[in-house]
Amino acid sequence: MLRGDGKGRGQKAEDIIMETAVSSGERMMIPMKKNDEVELEITDITDEGFGVGRVRDGSGTGGYVVFVPGAAPGDVAAVRILKAGRSFGYGRVTLLLRASELRTDPACPVFGRCGGCALRHITYEAELQLKKKWIADSLRRCGGTDAGDFPIYSAGPERYRNKAEYPAGTGPDGRLFFGLYAPRSHRTVDVGDCLLEPEFYGDIAAAAAGFCNRRGLTAYADGTGGTVRHLYIRDARATGEVSVSLIVSSPSLPFADEFADAVTAVCPQAVSVSCIVNDRPGNVILGDRLTVIRGRDTLTDVLCGVEFRISPMSFYQVNHDGAELLYRTAGDFAEAKAGDTVLDLYCGAGTVGLCVAPPGTRLIGVDIVPESIENARENAALAHRTDAEFFCADAGSAAMRLAGEGIRPDTVIVDPPRRGCGEEVFEAVKAMSPEKIVMISCNHVTCARDISRFAEIGYSVRRLAAVDMFPRTAHVETVVLMTKK
Repeated sequence: MLRGDGKGRGQKAEDIIMETAVSSGERMMIPMKKNDEVELEITDITDEGFGVGRVRDGSGTGGYVVFVPGAAPGDVAAVRILKAGRSFGYGRVTLLLRASELRTDPACPVFGRCGGCALRHITYEAELQLKKKWIADSLRRCGGTDAGDFPIYSAGPERYRNKAEYPAGTGPDGRLFFGLYAPRSHRTVDVGDCLLEPEFYGDIAAAAAGFCNRRGLTAYADGTGGTVRHLYIRDARATGEVSVSLIVSSPSLPFADEFADAVTAVCPQAVSVSCIVNDRPGNVILGDRLTVIRGRDTLTDVLCGVEFRISPMSFYQVNHDGAELLYRTAGDFAEAKAGDTVLDLYCGAGTVGLCVAPPGTRLIGVDIVPESIENARENAALAHRTDAEFFCADAGSAAMRLAGEGIRPDTVIVDPPRRGCGEEVFEAVKAMSPEKIVMISCNHVTCARDISRFAEIGYSVRRLAAVDMFPRTAHVETVVLMTKK
């Protein structure tokens, strides 16, 4: 995972830990070798879920850093070195000598083999405090900002996901199954019932796999062929509606009606069953050709009292209750009122803007995905929002165009992808000079970098909050209010 240093460069998490050690005067010991056995006390945990321990040198002042998946701060463990570098390495626990007080039963039979969760081995209370620490450390190190004390909100850690993208795999018996990727790989693990998702998702996955195996459809792999790439499920928590899509590499799905029958037999609340064609090589999940097999092409959900229709192609938060916390926090920060102009960059299906900007404000939303903009317009119509407009463009170039047209929003909302805001966004915000910027970020490192860039054009942090949208994983959302200095 790359971490920005506030100057446009990137660093790996382990490099930052090493820099911190060097800057604090610690002296690195002689490197370890592969298969060495060491006893480690785990003192920290990275934002990839790796425990951090040090093999101390004879003086007691230095330390060779070892990153250990599945270890918790406070553990004392025997660790075998699996990969050794000059100043740090990676290992695995061979014997837990003393368990941390932060540890808990993961309650998942595939934890560690599946890459879905990174923090299921520690208590949820410890996880929330850890995520606050990650955000504060990033803001201090990469953004030059003291976060102070700030709240972290959560709607709960289990069964929260309303979307699953299951890659197709092939079991030892040659039969196709749908699972999740192993950590840091594209090897598919048969998960069964994932504790982050509703139980009925497993029923749908089993029914879809049964259909594929009956009809001889095989799992796709780059360079080796195969038809079935992913099973894609979404559910609407407010209405109970479900959509199911099979993503294939072939021009169409053979026996499509039989697939729909298999899905609706185990999930009668499925209002949309479709096929998505993705014939491009690589790991991109969604294709650009969707065919509805049964039902309609959208789900209906309700967030913060606003009704939304969402297509499989549209961005929509994966945690419904968490999203309500997130958007209410953003709305509290924005304090948009009648007569204000709110510009929502990276708007998706319009969910953020329509929840944050109340009727009577002028809302302008921008997104690069055509299906998202189509959904956003439908959602504005559902809400009878004649004061909302959405158009399809890259966020940066659209913002520059609006600035060139003399539009001066009172508030700009930015909810960028993990890589953060594009440079054009900073230039456009500088030209439009809004009073407030509300940033929602799914990556606290690029969030800190972007805060630093906004500071360069005259904005400083006024309020900060975190929302744990992705419990038991190494991800957390940050909401920041910036105003003119």
